[in-house]
Amino acid sequence: MARNRTEDKAASGRLKIGDDWNAITIIALSQENPLKAIAEFVENSIDARARNITITRGRESGESYLMVTDDGAGVPRDGDGNPDFRYVATHVCDSVKRRLKLDGARGIQGEFGIGLLSFWTVGEELAMRCAGADGSTYEMHMRKGRPEYRVTRRHTLVPEIGTRLKIRPLLPGVRRLSGEKIQWYLASELRERIRQSGVTVKVIDRAARKEYLVEPRQFTGQLLHNLPVAVSPHGDVYVELYIGDAGAENAVGLYRSGTRILKSLTELDSFQRPPWTEGFLQGIVDVSFLQLTPATRTGVIQDAALESFVEILKPLESELIRIIEEQKRAEEERISTGTLRSIQRAFREAMLALPPEEYDWFDLHSQRPSARGRPETGTADEVADPVTGAERETENDSPQRQFFEFAGPLFSVRIAPGACTLAVNTTRDFRAVARDRSRHAVTENVVYSWRIVEGGGRIDESAGEFAHYHAPEEPGLVRIGVSATQGDVVCDAEALITVTDSLIPETGERAATRQGLPGYTFEHVPGQTWRSRYDAEKNLIAVNNGHRDFIFASRNRMLKLRYIARLFAKEMVLRNFPGLPAPQILERLIELSLHTEEHLR
Repeated sequence: MARNRTEDKAASGRLKIGDDWNAITIIALSQENPLKAIAEFVENSIDARARNITITRGRESGESYLMVTDDGAGVPRDGDGNPDFRYVATHVCDSVKRRLKLDGARGIQGEFGIGLLSFWTVGEELAMRCAGADGSTYEMHMRKGRPEYRVTRRHTLVPEIGTRLKIRPLLPGVRRLSGEKIQWYLASELRERIRQSGVTVKVIDRAARKEYLVEPRQFTGQLLHNLPVAVSPHGDVYVELYIGDAGAENAVGLYRSGTRILKSLTELDSFQRPPWTEGFLQGIVDVSFLQLTPATRTGVIQDAALESFVEILKPLESELIRIIEEQKRAEEERISTGTLRSIQRAFREAMLALPPEEYDWFDLHSQRPSARGRPETGTADEVADPVTGAERETENDSPQRQFFEFAGPLFSVRIAPGACTLAVNTTRDFRAVARDRSRHAVTENVVYSWRIVEGGGRIDESAGEFAHYHAPEEPGLVRIGVSATQGDVVCDAEALITVTDSLIPETGERAATRQGLPGYTFEHVPGQTWRSRYDAEKNLIAVNNGHRDFIFASRNRMLKLRYIARLFAKEMVLRNFPGLPAPQILERLIELSLHTEEHLR
């Protein structure tokens, strides 16, 4: 029986540290981020009720140093009124701040008593200076890798206020930390602590001869109001979220009592889901009751408090998903409108190069459809002349608008059409279209001169805006040119004419009505093989955004724009040339695509 009691006694007991110095070494080296260590020093100053904190980076006696000074209450004093450096050095993991919080003190962040040891990740030696009650200044010295500390009395002319912490020499990697980088890190890491305390934090970079003010990071986007309140029996949860354009750099940080724990909530597996992974949100979620990992202070203990936090955020997540879906729809509408305008502009330019009688589906001056196919009233910058391609005025244009759209000096000239096919011994009229830099038609004080650059035939009325061309008797390729002159400005343009003895006969009937350029909409049908369809009744092209080609093209804006433009060209050619054999349809498709894609922006 006695032996069994001995065995039971030996099987239980209390944990102890076998080597105190080894444990301190492990704790001191557990903080891998020197910027986080600097933030710890600043937080110590904020906890000491400092109103002004200055971080100085420089060189002294050939060694680089980092110094943090403040005007706070300093190190708590001992019974003699002196800074109690002895308690600080001999009570690792027993923070005096934790005791103060237990006594009801608020606005204090520290709790582990290990923040000062993080100087090991910054430099070799720490000197911490503070004044006592009698005005005398005392300084504590610690060295990296050494278990000793010492306190000396410093002689100063006037009593010092607050605390000064100086680390020197800095580690090689820390020497490259610029003052600007320290500023940006603290602006995010301590955003709420700086805002709540009202402290002024300044970074002086003597190496760069610059000074930076640490201002709490300002989020971009629209602040979201009236969000569901997250309530937990464990403590408070504060949410401040902004929504904007999607971007990989957008993140919602996890904070505790004003100090950032994680740069993004998605670093926790529990939040690897929408809305946090969508990239639309910025902001903070501040949770007062989470338990941190003491060593790095950048992790969260996976306990009941975290589980409660994950659960209470679900109503908020549902509302954010709804808001993001609305944002996506609005963004899709905006992109669709911009894409449609780009495509329509490119097709109008193509009409200058293509014979209008062959592409007579485009009644561009009547109305323009929206991206969803609804007719809209045109404006001077969106309604183009079907022949010139230049914007024209509407009947309701105000005198002020007409003034600002008054044509400027000559900038360019084009020939309409820019390419066509003529039978031998036939004639055709061409027009010179002069424009200013804003693409307005220039009609005043412009002199034109037509010529045949290459090939046969002749031009009548070669000195005006219009030219009458007579094709030769032999087939061939003819280049005609025009020069537009206004004062000292001269612009040139050319057109290509294919003279043939066998024009392609038209088969079938053209569209009965001129409907103008169509709009487009998306239909998500990934199981279907069709890429696009034209709805003649609505004058609308449906694009299958579930097709593999659309998904491939969506990787790049210009690739997607060209893809949709080619679908437009396909539907327009099929609509405008019904009944043509497949080889001739393909010829028209290449022709229209070529002249359109040149002007896509």
